[in-house]
Amino acid sequence: MRILIADDDGAIRESLERVLQIEGYDTGTVANGLAVLDEVGKAGGDPLDLLILDVMMPRLGGLETCRRLRAAGRDLPVLMLTARDQVSDRVAGLDAGADDYLPKPFALRELTARVAALGRRSRPAVPPVLRRAGITLDPHRREVYRDGRYVPLSRKEFAVLAELLRADGTAVSAEQLLEKAWDENADPFTHAVRMTILKLRRKLGDPPVLLTEPGVGYRIP
Repeated sequence: MRILIADDDGAIRESLERVLQIEGYDTGTVANGLAVLDEVGKAGGDPLDLLILDVMMPRLGGLETCRRLRAAGRDLPVLMLTARDQVSDRVAGLDAGADDYLPKPFALRELTARVAALGRRSRPAVPPVLRRAGITLDPHRREVYRDGRYVPLSRKEFAVLAELLRADGTAVSAEQLLEKAWDENADPFTHAVRMTILKLRRKLGDPPVLLTEPGVGYRIP
């Protein structure tokens, strides 16, 4: 997790960087808001996962920096630091687009706890890899393997196979597959599901692993 610390006080920057590095984070520091915007906007650089932003900085303060980031569509989590502890100050920080607000002075343990919480919140949930009968389907990477062999699938084939694997050995009807893998405009009287199943069987290869339950549906035992 890469964190950028922005504070015009060099002692505070060094202290925060040292504590966060001990916690295992990759950190960088800058002294003002303009440097933040430059760092965030660098093409080809490592993406930031979190920004710790002091409110009172020269050249460009934290509130305006946060506003400009949000206006530019940057949605990285922002933890705002400030010596001001009035409710109106906290509201101003949140209104500017900050995700959390920590008044100075603060305990370093509280800072690291808030950083960890924002890090968990910012990471999108990764769907679990599905495995059954020698098939491995990774929804995140959109990859399928059969006994270690890569299986190229179309979008519909991938969606149908994912539903069959999620069923955990039980049969899935054609109607259920239409509902899950096709949009609402799909014609329930077409042979789309049957044709997709036939293609899946061919691509998955031998021994056959995709079975038909007459009058019920399809399953992977």
